[in-house]
Amino acid sequence: QVHLVESGGGLVQAGGSLRLSCAASEHIFSTYDMAWFRQPPGKKHEFVAVNNWSGARTDYLDSVKGRFTISRDNDKNAGYLQMNSLRFEDTAVYYCAAGPRKSSSYNSNPSSNPDDYNSWGQGTQVTVSS
Repeated sequence: QVHLVESGGGLVQAGGSLRLSCAASEHIFSTYDMAWFRQPPGKKHEFVAVNNWSGARTDYLDSVKGRFTISRDNDKNAGYLQMNSLRFEDTAVYYCAAGPRKSSSYNSNPSSNPDDYNSWGQGTQVTVSS
């Protein structure tokens, strides 16, 4: 397992923005797909966003499309989730996750299945007030 640490969470008003960061303990992102998941209060965790090892392919939860943007900087062993136009229902603990790429293709399609990720951060709280 690779140690991951999320940061950037906090309290924000509805309509505001936050940028979450995910840092890895070693240089893995050049060969790993990276995803973000979240767990709202009292609810099951859900997939939010993912990009493949190269950053060329992405996928998003329908409710965050057009508002959230996932990105990565493999040279810095870091991933990011830019969250704009935040809503109360975005309130959750957010987790980053990484898993070995299943294809070396630059345009490989990454997985939204949490079982495909073997490294997880401890989570960062995002609270959106209204």
